[in-house]
Amino acid sequence: MPRPALPTLTASPAEPKVSPLNSEPLLRFVTVGELWGGNLRTGCRQTLQGRLTIEVRGLKLSIENVGKFYGGKVWALRRFSLELRPGVLGLLGPNGAGKTTLMSILATITKASEGKVTWNGADVAADPNALRAVLGYLPQDFGVYPNLSAQEFLEYLAAVKGLDATAARRRIDQLLNLVNLSDVRGRPLGGFSGGMKQRVGIAQALLNDPQLLIVDEPTAGLDPEERVRFRNLLSDLSGERIVILSTHIVSDVEATATDIALISNGTLVAHAAPEELLRRVEGRIWEWTIPSADLNAVKQAYRVSSTARRSDGVHVRVVTEEPPKGAQPVAPTLEDAYLDSLSVYRAGVAA
Repeated sequence: MPRPALPTLTASPAEPKVSPLNSEPLLRFVTVGELWGGNLRTGCRQTLQGRLTIEVRGLKLSIENVGKFYGGKVWALRRFSLELRPGVLGLLGPNGAGKTTLMSILATITKASEGKVTWNGADVAADPNALRAVLGYLPQDFGVYPNLSAQEFLEYLAAVKGLDATAARRRIDQLLNLVNLSDVRGRPLGGFSGGMKQRVGIAQALLNDPQLLIVDEPTAGLDPEERVRFRNLLSDLSGERIVILSTHIVSDVEATATDIALISNGTLVAHAAPEELLRRVEGRIWEWTIPSADLNAVKQAYRVSSTARRSDGVHVRVVTEEPPKGAQPVAPTLEDAYLDSLSVYRAGVAA
């Protein structure tokens, strides 16, 4: 079969540097081999020393007043709205906040009771297959076939996704190396630890080189080294796709997110860059050491961000306008900002 004709190429200046969240089209260099491999999603822009510059058109995921009603009694989500472009969104909230429900709607597994989700302007509910073709999804509860090896399982999922078998094998080799499972690719999944199964889940979510990558509590079961490895991977992936990282672990978001959405009781509490959330609590974080016997009284009087028991007493970190006696100002962390935002929101709901 003859190869398809190359797209028309036009001259262009050197490759521009574009922020991952820039609304302008994102450009990157790719090889001609990538073009034949079918990994390109848009047209060619220029040639330069045997390379092609490919324009990754502005991706946009819009969530418009989405709500989900369960059992005629409970709203798991209510009037939730966000607009996302390439980068990593950290969806942060306590257990039961509605994160998994939102992820299921975005992954076209669950239908919203109200509102709509659009992908590049197209209604996802009306044509879910258009999004599924460019979606990578790692659910919170990821199941495997225990009698299949990691290699066989990924080959099976690649076939389900409709990927070319030869290209899929090359991709699987890369992904197993990426998640540090190359040496056990032939071992049955039933003998894998929880963390190893989670790494297989990460690999399957990347099989089709997705434009939209959704990962729900992805670092659960990973050891500290693998957690750092996964954070670095998300950062590397974020330049040309939309990544949604749903978690209740603040450190995961702090290390990777370019944008953060805080959710509680199915409601969007805050949506801002990490720097903006930190700015909101700047000058209001204090730390001092107290006797263990005073801890309960301090918790009653202040919004406590964290405590750490040491040989000299309990080191207490609080969020407050007026410093406690003997306390020293300290730099805010994202965990301080997260807990403060949730506390303010809950106080407003209770009022």
